[in-house]
Amino acid sequence: MMRYADVILPLPLPRSFTYSIPIGSEESIKPGCRVVVPFGKKKFYTAIVETVHDKAPSEYEVKEISTVLDTIPILYPNQFKLWQWIADYYLCTIGDVYKAALPSGLKLESETIVEYNPEFEADEPLQAKEQSVLDLLAVNNEQSLTRLEKDSGIKNILTVVKSLLEKNAVFIKEELRRSYKPKTEIRVRLSQAFSTEEQLRKLFDELNRAPKQLVLLMKYVELSNFMGGSIKEVSKKELLQQSAVSAAVFNGLVEKNVLEIYHHETGRLTTFQNTTIDLNPLNTYQEEAFNSINNSFKEKNVCLLHGVTSSGKTEIYIHLINEVIKQGKQVLYLLPEIALTTQITERLKRVFGSRLGIYHSKFPDAERVEIWQKQLSDKSYDIILGVRSSVFLPFRNLGLIIVDEEHETTYKQQDPAPRYHARNAAIVLAAMYGAKTLLGTATPSVETYYNAQTGKYGLVEVKERYKDIQLPEILPVDIKELHRKKRMTGQFSPFLLEHIRKALDNKEQVILFQNRRGFAPMVECRVCAWVPKCENCDVSLTYHKGINQLTCHYCGYSIPLLRSCPACEGTELVHRGFGTEKVEDEIKLIFPEASVARMDLDTTRSRTSYEKIISNFEDGKTDILIGTQMVSKGLDFDHVSIVGILNADTMLNYPDFRSYERAFQLMAQVAGRAGRKNKRGTVILQTRSMDHPIIDQVINNDYEQMVNTELTERQLFHYPPYYRLVYVYLKNRNADLLDLMANTMAGKLRAVFGTRVLGPDKPPVSRVQTFFIKKIIVKIEYNAPMHQARKLLQMVQKEMIEDERFKSLIVYYDVDPM
Repeated sequence: MMRYADVILPLPLPRSFTYSIPIGSEESIKPGCRVVVPFGKKKFYTAIVETVHDKAPSEYEVKEISTVLDTIPILYPNQFKLWQWIADYYLCTIGDVYKAALPSGLKLESETIVEYNPEFEADEPLQAKEQSVLDLLAVNNEQSLTRLEKDSGIKNILTVVKSLLEKNAVFIKEELRRSYKPKTEIRVRLSQAFSTEEQLRKLFDELNRAPKQLVLLMKYVELSNFMGGSIKEVSKKELLQQSAVSAAVFNGLVEKNVLEIYHHETGRLTTFQNTTIDLNPLNTYQEEAFNSINNSFKEKNVCLLHGVTSSGKTEIYIHLINEVIKQGKQVLYLLPEIALTTQITERLKRVFGSRLGIYHSKFPDAERVEIWQKQLSDKSYDIILGVRSSVFLPFRNLGLIIVDEEHETTYKQQDPAPRYHARNAAIVLAAMYGAKTLLGTATPSVETYYNAQTGKYGLVEVKERYKDIQLPEILPVDIKELHRKKRMTGQFSPFLLEHIRKALDNKEQVILFQNRRGFAPMVECRVCAWVPKCENCDVSLTYHKGINQLTCHYCGYSIPLLRSCPACEGTELVHRGFGTEKVEDEIKLIFPEASVARMDLDTTRSRTSYEKIISNFEDGKTDILIGTQMVSKGLDFDHVSIVGILNADTMLNYPDFRSYERAFQLMAQVAGRAGRKNKRGTVILQTRSMDHPIIDQVINNDYEQMVNTELTERQLFHYPPYYRLVYVYLKNRNADLLDLMANTMAGKLRAVFGTRVLGPDKPPVSRVQTFFIKKIIVKIEYNAPMHQARKLLQMVQKEMIEDERFKSLIVYYDVDPM
């Protein structure tokens, strides 16, 4: 009987596809295995087998699976369930989830190869771009489209290749591309002819006339413990280094069939020391919190640990992890930023050693593949420390998920789909395993705190800092008045500069917080007020002084800094606003003797850059650290006495219903970096809005008042946690057509959802990468059946696409936006 497999493709398609299983492979193909399948005319993709059955589809001709990549599944059943939940809840396809979940190295894809036709003779002169492509193919007859595009610098190379194809100048074919290759090492062994001591002694005598070869052989015998009976593996690299002879000498022994070489897979994963230290004892407050969390877990699956900054939450986590792994279960420890993994890795590996694995996007893809494979083996990590993508890793027996700094917006994936929230996905994943979830933070999100107050989650609070260090003193400074009186030095008030000077004199450290990177958010002509804008997006270009370019932070478009205004030819181009780069420049001029570092997206692009910046600051090599919100997230520095918040108003004046909540969280978190060792820290908070209630709440660390105010307003205006939000985004390159599409879809949605629909409106950035964007908001009561709402949304979308006028419409959803 013919067997079939339903497979998931890494494409944004709303369904799985059925393929026939090759005869003889019926037993090896199981749900969760990877197979290579043809799709479309000539493309091949790595698909994941969802189900195996004997029902042939009737609506299309069945193709056969080309290759079986796995005999053992690379997904556990609970991962399938999580994928399906994310696709359903966040209104995306399971193919979107597959693309996000698996490291690229586990996905073979076909690459289009362009091949030169040696018999081609041009009947007419070729265009410059066509000739450029043929010149490259003349050097190397076969090249991938990706390589040609990179080498030629032609942006839309498909058009050029299509033209050459029509002229019969080139051929194209598809080849499978494998991006992951196991890391191997060349190792050495004696050939079978010299496997006994007697044979080896004879060989020593023969090599007396080749002293260097004899030295090399004797060194091999020593390193391999050949005479000792328990033979060790020896690498070629180690043997050459230890014997201090050339590769030619080594090759001579290989040619004589004395030594053999072979490749051994070593892997790329960092191995931590096996020697570990005992856990630090918990203080009274931490012990109480630890016991309260365990008691809460007896009744509730989710618990919120609300502990002030520097209360020692990480130490509580370590004790909980230790308890879970003693039971033979695994732990997933989620962090919002890669920067945090640097510090916390050190603390965890001291206690848990090689039982700890780290997983994040700064690791090369090959390392992520190896972690995935290790998690499937019987030697899997007991603890995984990682960022949001870690929820997709396979776990045998998950017992606990810790979501540290649970309020952070970086847990929410923005683009591309799936636009999932890792905190919510973690809670669902834990429930699938019967595991517990601990949410930890000093400033919980309003929704999480509401869930804890209403009894949905457990709640444990720690209001005392470790070693009873006082919370920092927060001193507000009215920069509006100082600007008017022209008493500001760049972005710094005299009060802040005085405190920085005192800290530096006392050999203490300073953190300066400005939540905007670059040198200046905007360049403006003083004569005619012209502002350079991105040609693809509806935003002004940000000036980056380090590379002397104006750059778009949405699509990456950049141009050199202009010397004159193209509108009026004036030369007075001035910088408006300021980013971390400008702060760095100014602080270096004011304090030339201080060592200054900057931590933002521009300075932390590589895996090691985070670690270097943080370790230099920890070791006291850096006096002043300037940063964006990266510096606010749970980093623990002993000698920071001053924190400067340079401009609180940029956070308060953002057009979003969560702006006050976020402003409080950011300011409270960054303030928490001050005063961590036997001394109360000081926070200088510069603002033009001295009378704003959030400023008072931050100064008094009055989280409860902030939450109560927010909850009152959100209940009144139908926002979370009382209502769920779904943002419906519509995109098109034609602005007029998009207006018609958005108004039509809003009308259809109102016919179904009534007054719950707001819009359509333009989002703050209404054009990105040449696409115009419109946004419709749908508010759904929290107790309403969400699955029914999703069906209605998809029904309206289907109606829109079926309209001939709207075939070019792109619709996507952001459920529970942040």
